[in-house]
Amino acid sequence: MAKRSLIERYIPISRWGRHYTRANLMDDSVAALIVAIMLIPQSLGLSLVAGLPPETGLYASIFGLAVYSVFGTSNTLSVAPVAVISLMTAAALAKLPLEDPAEILNAALLLALLSGIGLFFLGLFRLGFMANFLSHPVISAFVTASALIIGMSQMKHLFGIEGDGHNLIGLAMSLLESIDQTNLITLGMGIVSIGFILWCKAKMEWVLVKVGLPSYFARVVSRTGPVFIVIATSLAAYLWRLDLHGLQLLGEIPSGIPEFRVPQVDVELLGSLAGSAALIAIIGFVESISVAQTLAAKRRERIDLDQELVGLGSANIATSFFGGFPVSGGFSRSVVNFDAGAATPAAGLITAVLVTLVALFFTPLLFWLPKVSLAAIILVAVIPLVDFSMLQKSWRYSKADFTAVFFTLTLTLLVGVEFGIAAGVLASILIHLYKTSQPHVAVVGRVAGSEHFRNVKRHDVETFENLLSIRIDESLYFANTRYLEELVFKLVAKQPNVEHVILMFTAVNAVDLSALETLAKINDTLSELGISLHLSEVKGPIMDRLEQTEFFRALSGNCYLSQNRAVEALKNREVPLSDF
Repeated sequence: MAKRSLIERYIPISRWGRHYTRANLMDDSVAALIVAIMLIPQSLGLSLVAGLPPETGLYASIFGLAVYSVFGTSNTLSVAPVAVISLMTAAALAKLPLEDPAEILNAALLLALLSGIGLFFLGLFRLGFMANFLSHPVISAFVTASALIIGMSQMKHLFGIEGDGHNLIGLAMSLLESIDQTNLITLGMGIVSIGFILWCKAKMEWVLVKVGLPSYFARVVSRTGPVFIVIATSLAAYLWRLDLHGLQLLGEIPSGIPEFRVPQVDVELLGSLAGSAALIAIIGFVESISVAQTLAAKRRERIDLDQELVGLGSANIATSFFGGFPVSGGFSRSVVNFDAGAATPAAGLITAVLVTLVALFFTPLLFWLPKVSLAAIILVAVIPLVDFSMLQKSWRYSKADFTAVFFTLTLTLLVGVEFGIAAGVLASILIHLYKTSQPHVAVVGRVAGSEHFRNVKRHDVETFENLLSIRIDESLYFANTRYLEELVFKLVAKQPNVEHVILMFTAVNAVDLSALETLAKINDTLSELGISLHLSEVKGPIMDRLEQTEFFRALSGNCYLSQNRAVEALKNREVPLSDF
């Protein structure tokens, strides 16, 4: 029983697979077909974003989807190449002094392997909670900046010119140098493609419903705009030999599935890729989890964070052995999978089978696919990722959060994706430390006729000449203890008749060793002044630890269950505390 339970925990397919029904198969097959139609051109385009051969996108999709279906816990998450991770892959590879395509591909495989191993072991050791340490505003700013860079990187395909760079300025300057070489046929095809895909997203469903098609079928067809573009532009390129007029084609794509191969490991290369792999793993996990949890909540399903790490890690490891690059859960694909009625992770497995069939039998047809068509698909796909509202929201709510958002957005755009996200995470940590280093501390008094205590600056409350009640609204740790110490003595100096200081621990969830030493120092100093130190409303876990310390045994006062009990036991006569 224990063995079976362990298998079900780490291999979820063994759990849901036993209850798989024919109805599930029908729902999953329909969803898989729709996602596959969407995924194939998208994965080809994202390969170009990553700076890799187009077939690598197909391979990454096949093995990412298949392996995640076995180890993942989300019924609807679609794990394959995504825009942001593809851009981060390109940035990581660009740092390497490599020119041989085979060596570049090997580096991409190694990047997927490293990020996969990192994710896998984080899940194995139950460290999924670490995703909570990344600020959502920072991630949002990073995704927005990355989307803008991806959009700019596709401009060279849209105009049919040369262009290179890994930040917004570099790309813009490179494009401006070649803008006079714009191929008008390419540009025209790109504009038409973008317009048609946008029209499909906005209007096609409404038009189809108007002509009498069922709503569900109309919704499905409206999502196939990229497929229509792929077919139409490929036919146009073939029939009119537009390649002879400067139109860039996708070219020959090898048929079949790559053989199993372990990436060649080089110590120096490992060192160069380790940091990038860690960032890709973190961003990929956060993006995947946010999508998976959102969709699961709509169906009242549960996502296991730690098993998701195992699933995503396994998917990336698999892609590294079969010619792919790092993968993650994609928002748009997963939403389509959800809307199409995917019932189980088997939908991803069926999608992988469909993509495999394309890789085996239909890649010759992709020879005539214009690169500008893929660029148009990618450009439309990244539009929803651009969200500048976070700047306005953070400015209104918290200037500190705005600072982190602004730095992340600006540095990602101007310097590069890796530097931008690293700076954003660092800014978030520093801002958190700054905020918590100066915790909100309030002198409190009792609301007349009640047992409630409120800030004397905000409420009309009862205070007493011999008591100083201080509420601490933050956990106590090394960064804020000096601030607390200085504030306590400052407040004591303002009330010469004070005999008792009560620290109200209602909002204190943790006390580290540095804070404990500071509390002991406060106790000793107050004792020398003839003032007793008391604690109130200390939470159980903290009390359990404090009771074992020398500080608690040396406490000059008492520890009270409630602030009201402390005041009732220690009060003298009521006086106004106008100075606080």
